[in-house]
Amino acid sequence: MFHQASRRRFLQTSAAAGVGFWVAGGLQAKESNSPNEKIRFASIGVEGKGASDSEDAGRHGDMVAICDIDDKKLDAASKRFEGAKKYNDFRKMLDEMGSGIDAVTVSTPDHTHAAAALMAMRLGKHCFCQKPLTHSLHEARLMAGVAREKKVATQMGNQGTANDSLRKAAAVLKSGALGTIQECHVWTNRPIWKQGIPRPQTIAVPPYLHWEEWLGPAPYRPFGDGYHPFSWRGWWDFGTGALGDMACHTLNMPFMGLNLRDPISVQAETSGHNGDSYPKWSTIHFAFPSTPERAALTYAWYDGGNDNKQKPGKDMLDGKEPAASGCLVIGEKGKLYAPGDYAENPIEYFGGIEEPKVEWIKSPGHFQEWVRAIRGGEPAMSNFPDYSGALTETVLLGNLAVWAAPEPGLGKKIEWDAKNLVATNAPEVMKIVKPTFRAGYSIDV
Repeated sequence: MFHQASRRRFLQTSAAAGVGFWVAGGLQAKESNSPNEKIRFASIGVEGKGASDSEDAGRHGDMVAICDIDDKKLDAASKRFEGAKKYNDFRKMLDEMGSGIDAVTVSTPDHTHAAAALMAMRLGKHCFCQKPLTHSLHEARLMAGVAREKKVATQMGNQGTANDSLRKAAAVLKSGALGTIQECHVWTNRPIWKQGIPRPQTIAVPPYLHWEEWLGPAPYRPFGDGYHPFSWRGWWDFGTGALGDMACHTLNMPFMGLNLRDPISVQAETSGHNGDSYPKWSTIHFAFPSTPERAALTYAWYDGGNDNKQKPGKDMLDGKEPAASGCLVIGEKGKLYAPGDYAENPIEYFGGIEEPKVEWIKSPGHFQEWVRAIRGGEPAMSNFPDYSGALTETVLLGNLAVWAAPEPGLGKKIEWDAKNLVATNAPEVMKIVKPTFRAGYSIDV
């Protein structure tokens, strides 16, 4: 297995962890840390983003195990990864094959991210997890802490983090070329699935689907159309709505450039929701305190698609029609506009400023950053402890405000104590901060 510690340091660490570490199948000491030694990967979720994530893993090592709750998807993946052992339950996979796995990819619905990734990391496995990192704020804080404690290489699947265009735009924000930053606006054309709807009628579970394992830590409910394989995003028990789906991408550039961590308040205006399905649209306003590097500022998020005009007006872009999704940062000297979800398109400037010359660190590639870290190199940019855990916290805070706006219109303003993960004036949202898991999936040890 690949790890940064020396054999002596490794033995000291494992001894401190106690006998339970070895019983659980944690890191195994090896004399070799050769870059030519193959990484043994396991993938949890092998369709959708799981298809590309597992393919990336297979290109950088040996796929020894694959896990999916859909037998049809699992069987198709087994043809791509001949010899990989098949599982429907990630807990069984990690229990049985823990000592034969070095690194794990987690590409499942949001509600199972933390349960799978935390179990893997506590067994000493390096972990790649799709965005948003977790389903709840408590899980995001815990994921970052466990990753740091176990000293495993981690990365969240917000691939735009590696793009030169995004890193360059973030460097422009850091340079001060826009003057004092006052506002940030981010919008998306999501949801492209149904939200603000009642539960579907109960139907029989398809014979190829393992429904109990699909539910995982979420409260039990009968199967129906509209959950698997895609529309789960619109349900509070399983997904994080349009905000969770896209903000880890579209907010990524200003988060990197302006260090948008630890908001102090958040408030949402929504179409209303039933506490089961997310609203059809929402506008969410975040307030950030000043830091040594920048002044206090506000950030507005818009979702619901362009039909609801859920994006900034043309006046903010000097008469230019905003793209279907994008990011606009407003400073005292000018504006930076990044059309698209990943700041992947040419960056535009308004207010008479010219594109400044800046420097940034180029990436070898998003997945390659994680592999480099597994082999003992520098951490991936979007690692859990230093970057993606905090990004996920900022993103998911918006859903507290959405929960507090069940009626159409403006909801309650949530005052937020980021250090302690507490909504100081809204105890009713704390069940969203830290949801209750079903028996067999506890994440707190």
